[in-house]
This record gives sequence, C-alpha cells and structure tokens, in this order.
Amino acid sequence: MKTASMLSMMAALLVCAAQPALHAQPAPAASNDSPSQVVQDTAQSIMKALEGNREAYRKDPAKMEQLVSQYLLPHLNTQAAARAVLGPHWATATPEQRQRFIDAFYHSMLSNYGAALAEFTADRLKVYPTSVDPGAKVATVRTEIKRDNGDRIQVNYFMGQTPQGWQALDVSIDGISYVKSYKEDFAAQIDKEGLDAVIARLEKGEKPSALGKPRGGKS
Repeated sequence: MKTASMLSMMAALLVCAAQPALHAQPAPAASNDSPSQVVQDTAQSIMKALEGNREAYRKDPAKMEQLVSQYLLPHLNTQAAARAVLGPHWATATPEQRQRFIDAFYHSMLSNYGAALAEFTADRLKVYPTSVDPGAKVATVRTEIKRDNGDRIQVNYFMGQTPQGWQALDVSIDGISYVKSYKEDFAAQIDKEGLDAVIARLEKGEKPSALGKPRGGKS
C-alpha cells in the first residue's frame, strides 16, 4: 500500500468527506468519552469490520462507503469542516452548491483512496492519551501512523466539543493542516474557474489533490 494514499484518505475523511443528506445516521448520544477515546474507538470499529471481510471491501466501493458512514461520519463535524475548506466561497454558495460540493468531494475521495483504507491495519496506528481540562471546547489528539518502511508519521486530530460529543474538525499530518491545504488549492481554482466548474471536476472523479493544478496537470 502507498502510504501517501492511505494518509490522504484518512485526512480527507476527517476534513469534509461526508454527505449527511444521503447517508443520514442517527446523531450519536453525547458521551463522556475523551477525545482520544473517540479516535481510538472509531479506528477499532473500522478495523474490526475490515478484518471480518476485507476482500469484500476491496472489491466493492459502495460497501466501503457504508462502513465510513456507519462508524466515521457520526464523529465528524462535516458542515464546519466544509465551510472552513470553502472559506469565503461558502458564504456566496447556494445551498445546492454546498451540498454538491460535499457530495462530490466525498465520492471523489472514496473513488481514489478507498482501496488504501481497505488495506489499513490496526498495527499501523497508535493513539496517545489526551488530557482535557473540564469545560474545554477544543482538544488535540496526537497519533502516529507507521509507514511501510517502519517510520512513524505524526498525525494530529483537532477536535471540538458538540452536543453529540467530541467531533473532528481538522487533521494535521507532519504539521500540515489539510483544511488549510485544501482551502488554498480550492480557492485558487474557484477564483479562476468558478465553484460550479470545480464541483464538476470533482464529480467527474478528479482527485481533490489535483484541484490546485491546472486542467490536465498530474497529481
């Protein structure tokens, strides 16, 4: 498995890879779980499901999409993350454009990186305990992901407290915020082509990481 693909998939899912209207899940009840416990439990649930029938997930993107919707989406603050990625373009976008953007981004990520997530194994991830002050509204969960060569990459999840418990807002990989990275790439192309054109590129299956490049550019 290519580590870059694995990390891109994980980061994207924790940035704005979601379509709540099409994958409505019951809102999780608020819990007293710590932010690190939320990350750990979510990862373990996904790993358990994968280990039960990994080959089926490799072959069927729709099955992988269901897995993500069941275990990951309840722990994402999807609208806040999507708003952050689009920046000022969120305010001027219509409700239809906002939903099209979220849907297109989600499907593009699963199409391009779903196979990498299917190869992810529990021994690659280490979650560190997080100390959170009473009443805190934000927290950072530090984790490490082991590369194929044995090296470890620092992956930090930025979490926010909501009525449904702790939810992920952003992820930083080796110090790079994916919200900031995608925001810069998307903004440049939206300014140049317009939001509808950028959404159309995603709907055609173009990788989100390629949005910062001119048409025909290689990612």
